[in-house]
Amino acid sequence: MNAAPHPLPSIPFNKPYLTGGEVGNILQARDNGHLSGDGPFTRQCHHWLEQATGARKALLTQSCTAALELAALLLDLAPGDEVIMPSFTFVSTANAFVLRGAVPVFVDIRPDTLNLDERLVEAAIGPRTRAICVVHYAGVSCEMDEILRIARKHGLAVIEDAAQGIQASYRGRPLGGIGDLAALSFHETKNVISGEGGCLLVNRDDLVERAEIIREKGTNRSRFFRGQVDKYTWVDVGSSYLPSELTAAFLAAQLDEADAINRRRLAIWERYHAWAAALERDGLVRRPVVPAHVEHNAHMYYLLLPSLAARTAFIERMRGEGIGVVFHYIPLHSSPAGLRFTRAHGELRVTDDVSDRLVRMPLWLGLEDHLPRVFEAAERALRALSVA
Repeated sequence: MNAAPHPLPSIPFNKPYLTGGEVGNILQARDNGHLSGDGPFTRQCHHWLEQATGARKALLTQSCTAALELAALLLDLAPGDEVIMPSFTFVSTANAFVLRGAVPVFVDIRPDTLNLDERLVEAAIGPRTRAICVVHYAGVSCEMDEILRIARKHGLAVIEDAAQGIQASYRGRPLGGIGDLAALSFHETKNVISGEGGCLLVNRDDLVERAEIIREKGTNRSRFFRGQVDKYTWVDVGSSYLPSELTAAFLAAQLDEADAINRRRLAIWERYHAWAAALERDGLVRRPVVPAHVEHNAHMYYLLLPSLAARTAFIERMRGEGIGVVFHYIPLHSSPAGLRFTRAHGELRVTDDVSDRLVRMPLWLGLEDHLPRVFEAAERALRALSVA
């Protein structure tokens, strides 16, 4: 009697990648006898990130969310102040400013890159506007020259939500090193990971010392350890934003291999892009758009399907094949909290349209051998939906 065939293995949407050096670094941190924040591995990560982005100061945090909250504190935002941003983003982008009493003002996104539409920003500026927070969606840069021009004209700060942007660049400038402040993410779904984790990048000299103080519970402890004061004390508002040295040790192993990780992800992205070209020509999907002056980091590969119904059916068919695909953001302006704490400037037609049609494909190191199966299943599903 023949045994029943084994089912095909599941292909998850994400699978965290380990370089092999993480455990050794964690054991070294144990042997160093320093497990709390700002130990040798933290300093190593800070140096790597400063070199990679050109930031004046890199400060590891427990998450990108925490880094954004630090940025909001640094800007001394007060209740009623306004921050311009896209609605097509993760909740942390808005929450960081809402916690200070500020009002996120949503502007629509570009139909090509799905980034904040810089052509709509200036009209959204009012007497209470304090900052522009850009989101580099999918590791593809916003149009930073125009955004910086508008910000300088109106005396506004620019914050880069570069959660998805490590090792990507705009006209040769690394993302995270362009605005006044920036936030990175090392969540396990990102290119370089520490499970949870983030970083605040400070690009203005006048904000560096205060950023250290706020991150260290409002104390001047960093100056004390550098020998600049003979004791440290409470000098400003703040909280405890430091990750443990174990998290930094894990991250250091990832940063050591960041270039190799980036190359492999780009190779997978290019295979997706080549495969999807025929589907785009046939009008079944729209592929991502990456402007020529932008270098992306293959953070994700997404497809835009013709409708919400088509996307829903596609996700169901792919999951039936054992392949994890997901949609992305529910627009913040239509969420319960968004209706309470934010406002939109103008209609957000592109945001609403894209959020209904976008689907993210699996992209993780080790997926390479499974890509033919993903392509076959996806094409079969898309062509079946086109004649349904």
